Amino acid sequence: MSMANIVPHMFAMSSIQGQPAQIGVAPEQYVASELAEIAEGKPSYSLSVVLPAYNEEAVIEKTVTTVATALRKWTDNFEIIVVNDGSKDHTRDIIERLIGDEPRVRLMHHSQNRGYGAALITGFHTVSKDLVFFMDADGQFDIYDLERFFPLIEKFDAVLGYRNPRHDPWIRKLNAWGWKQLVHLVLGVRVRDLDCAFKLYRSEFFQTLTLETRGAMINAEILYKFKRAGHTYAEVGVKHLPRREGQATGAKPAVIVKALRELVFYARKWKREE
Repeated sequence: MSMANIVPHMFAMSSIQGQPAQIGVAPEQYVASELAEIAEGKPSYSLSVVLPAYNEEAVIEKTVTTVATALRKWTDNFEIIVVNDGSKDHTRDIIERLIGDEPRVRLMHHSQNRGYGAALITGFHTVSKDLVFFMDADGQFDIYDLERFFPLIEKFDAVLGYRNPRHDPWIRKLNAWGWKQLVHLVLGVRVRDLDCAFKLYRSEFFQTLTLETRGAMINAEILYKFKRAGHTYAEVGVKHLPRREGQATGAKPAVIVKALRELVFYARKWKREE
């Protein structure tokens, strides 16, 4: 069965303004069976993986080695860019050691903590491959879910993961729900899981994109400008695992306040630019 016959049958083209092509729990099993039919050799595209990391010494080695193992099965042409965002623990030392075992691992280092958005931007500016995928380094995602994204990126401009189900404390889920509603109201961006850190884009999108936010607002900005450029996307449910090690920082009051300030400021700026 050819890619051309499979993808149109499974998905309808969509944009952020309309209803996205979504894959829930049951259809995912169907997708997995179809992928088995079309997997003939290694994919022809090259892939950059961006992993922002802040104080992740407990999990960073396992995350990077697992990602590298998965990528070797799919393509020889890849790179793993770990952005150490001013970690105060041994995250940097661990990555430097791993580079000796896998030279396709690259380390970008911020001397001070600049924020999640700044870490992603550093990674996006560093990529050299056809596709760019980003994932948090905290061990809450399964990199092997990415395999189901590859057929879709041939028909869509991006593939956005959504956590299904999300394994986070209730307060983080409540914050995420409120933030998603606010972003929809202010920017008109509506996706199933706005801040899910499991997304695949074409690298060329970031080559001409000026990203201005530096904190938790980054996904809202990317998708707003993605929408404004008229790009299409599909959404795919991915596994989300409980955090076993390290400490999450996304629900800290300072992070939330900064995101709200950026939303207000840049929403006004971007509306004037339209």
